[in-house]
Amino acid sequence: MGAGVVRKSGGGGRRGRRRGKPAAMSEINITPFVDVMLVLLVIFMVAAPLMTVGVPLELPKTAAQAVPAQQEEPLTISITAEGPVMIMNTETPENELIEKLRAIAAERADDKLFLRADGSIPYERVVQVMGALNAGGFTSIILVTEAGGPRFDGAVAAPSE
Repeated sequence: MGAGVVRKSGGGGRRGRRRGKPAAMSEINITPFVDVMLVLLVIFMVAAPLMTVGVPLELPKTAAQAVPAQQEEPLTISITAEGPVMIMNTETPENELIEKLRAIAAERADDKLFLRADGSIPYERVVQVMGALNAGGFTSIILVTEAGGPRFDGAVAAPSE
């Protein structure tokens, strides 16, 4: 598996037999390098989907365009189908929501916030949470949806649009 040593063969007979000096192998064995790279590739392929915010929701589908990437990790608020409000992955009671948002807003340079709501949540509930987000100091609220929803011209937007 590693670098080897090639021995020179000595002369023909018993008398003239000399032990040859081992010569260094001049070829590079890249098999261990390829093995390590394939293992790392598999690890990253498995770990990459786990790095996203993990509150499972059925987001509504729209034909809206994607928001440009940000330098700071976006703050994500999620409203689950059961009703609790989640700041990132942490469930937050409604009576503590505005207080926690004010503390977070004081530490962040950006006032942008992503709001994810399950498609089965009533509009009234979403608007109530948006009011709490605004009271907590966030004025730029981005509603997160899935691509591929209906457009008003009768066509259905492709998921890549």
